[in-house]
Amino acid sequence: MRRDQLEHAIRAACQIIGSREVIVVGSQSILGTYREEDLPNEATMSLEIDVLPLAGTNEETARLADVIEGVAGEFSPFEDLHGFSIDGVDLSTCVLPGGWRDRLVAVSNDNTAAPGGDPVFTGWCLDKEDLCVAKLCAFREKDREFVGALIAARLVDRALIVERLPTVEARFEAAAERAAAWLRSWGDVASPGS
Repeated sequence: MRRDQLEHAIRAACQIIGSREVIVVGSQSILGTYREEDLPNEATMSLEIDVLPLAGTNEETARLADVIEGVAGEFSPFEDLHGFSIDGVDLSTCVLPGGWRDRLVAVSNDNTAAPGGDPVFTGWCLDKEDLCVAKLCAFREKDREFVGALIAARLVDRALIVERLPTVEARFEAAAERAAAWLRSWGDVASPGS
């Protein structure tokens, strides 16, 4: 995945649902912070972009996510044409730390604008450590490889990830503890408060 593809996905998702902004929550939100040439290969392998529509209710968010998925999701003509898909998601799809909305990274430029330049759409990408919290709470092998590659490249702060893990919703406490243990297994990362 490349930054220009992320920008295209932001523009397309906004146009599909008639909104000026969306949130990018999946692994490719890392492209809001870093360009692809600055990232390890493991961080740019995914060919789908997870987009969370902004809406007043969870039901409306889920409905808009389904609209995005139907138009630009996996196996769609959009994917056939552009080589990547847009996965519409809702808040039940990911585990995020407290305060994540205050740390979003804006992607809004000429490449996210509608034809003619107006409006310019905005994709709010997860902060890099918040993204790592979400990936580690999912704890799939590909998620651990993603975070591990960012840690090895010194592009994320392990201690900050460990600090944010306990701020996820209480129902995800076990997932956060498992993720923190995995991070500490890398060595020299103290527990928060120690």
